[in-house]
Amino acid sequence: MTSGQDASVPGAAMPGGSSGVLEADEPIRVMGLHSLTYCERLFYLEEVEGILLADEAVYAGRALHEERGELDPSGTELRGLEVSSERLGLRGRVDAVRTREGNLVPYEHKRGRAFRDAQGQPTAWPSDALQVAAYAMLLEERFGRPVPEGRVRYHAENVTVRVPLTEELRAAVVAAVARARSVRARLERPPVSDDERRCARCSLAPVCLPEEERFALGTAGEPARLFPAVPDREVVHVMTAGAMVRRSGERLVIRAGDSELESLPIRAVGALVLHGAVQVSAQALQLCLAHDVSVHWLTAGGRYMGSLAPSAGSVQRRLRQYAAVTDPGTALRLARRLVSARVESQLRFLLRATRGDGEARTAVAETVAVLRAQLKQVARAEGVAALRGYEGVASKAYFAALPLLIHQEMRSLLAPRGRSRRPPRDRFNAALSFGYALLYSRVQQSILAVGLDPALGFYHAPRSAAYPLALDVMELFRVPLWDMPLVASINRRQWSSSDFVEAGGSIWLSDSGRRKAAKLFEDRLAESWKHPVLGYSLSYARTIELEVRLLEKEWTGSPGLFARLRLR
Repeated sequence: MTSGQDASVPGAAMPGGSSGVLEADEPIRVMGLHSLTYCERLFYLEEVEGILLADEAVYAGRALHEERGELDPSGTELRGLEVSSERLGLRGRVDAVRTREGNLVPYEHKRGRAFRDAQGQPTAWPSDALQVAAYAMLLEERFGRPVPEGRVRYHAENVTVRVPLTEELRAAVVAAVARARSVRARLERPPVSDDERRCARCSLAPVCLPEEERFALGTAGEPARLFPAVPDREVVHVMTAGAMVRRSGERLVIRAGDSELESLPIRAVGALVLHGAVQVSAQALQLCLAHDVSVHWLTAGGRYMGSLAPSAGSVQRRLRQYAAVTDPGTALRLARRLVSARVESQLRFLLRATRGDGEARTAVAETVAVLRAQLKQVARAEGVAALRGYEGVASKAYFAALPLLIHQEMRSLLAPRGRSRRPPRDRFNAALSFGYALLYSRVQQSILAVGLDPALGFYHAPRSAAYPLALDVMELFRVPLWDMPLVASINRRQWSSSDFVEAGGSIWLSDSGRRKAAKLFEDRLAESWKHPVLGYSLSYARTIELEVRLLEKEWTGSPGLFARLRLR
């Protein structure tokens, strides 16, 4: 296990290291060799698919390099030197170069501890040794003089170890470059590491999901949760008409007229959702793109307009996705599971909401029978078109029964009359549609974060401007993330007529209603629940992203976990 070193904290993107998809003949980053030695899948995710996530360890490593600065005031050390070689097929940025006993010596700085040999003496971790050796070879070519060794400084114990540039180590660098070229030429990701201990320290574990993959393949028991339980950044809704989002240094500042409504550090923002007449400056958009913050626009009435995302996903991910969703067998398998989850959620909600109430249970009995019948049909469906028919029958019965779940004294204000969308014909449907728009934007955010193409779905037909894949994933969450909270809030008498406006026969949420709905939705996302299959707990907000990542695994070698979540 190489977990004691800083550079061995995988996924660490140090200053000066570029990311993104590599050209076929482009030199390989020296940091890429470090990742390759640690785990070939890590190398592929970072160097081929361009996925770089920063966790606390990564930020700490960056801070170490920033504290050291770019130039040694004494002039005896050259820092952050860019080096490359077409002959070696390598490029990188060495932490420091010093002159020792007349020889150039590359230095690498690591936050962690050194490896201990059989005698207990500090030495370099194999991946660190390979990295500093590669820099030594690059320096030899750059300056035309021998570089006999490199050195690695481990700051956790203030130890510097020497790494002689032996012929064996030179050969290891050449072999690693050849292996890296072979791995990056693939379309499919390499398998997860055999060493589970390495996965526990990897910053890309939330992308790779190694524990979940082992579980899906039957090679491990209940997975340990390496996926974060809650989002580390918040979604910011801006609803004040006429508000302006600007940039101030590394912060987003929201102003309305002469008043500052909020000032947020960009590292605390996960997504920006703009409702109605809200403006955003070009500088603020650039800051969002630079920090992987997606921006979403909704009309004042809650209709989703579009989004701006930092990345649309790598070519490899899109090709795998396209091949999967255009395969009839794969599409039908996923669609069956999706519709089963949707209909079963509706069924369980009705049963849960009428538990202990004999009169209400009797009132929904016919609907319950319809939903159970459609579930049986879904399991035998021979095509996606048939599935849409079964789901349509189930949804019509479900929405017809929803008024029975609302307390009698609230029905005159907020009981639905079936399902109406554009325009909503009653207050319940106005609130329902607005909440679904919030859910759509959150699902879209997760799809973009994972790097999938939202236009390539497997169930919904592309009949409108809405992205099919976002509509697909939404089916899993309509009931638990909006139907249930909305009905519960109505029964708690949290809504009033002032939360709605009526114009031209249409009903929409007022400003107070939109704020109330957004808070209700975000509060629900923050709630924690236990995944019924994986067995660990996480927030609903993280569950959406997890489901998108599990969907991607359906065509990356470990299927079976997508759309398995159920209401208890």
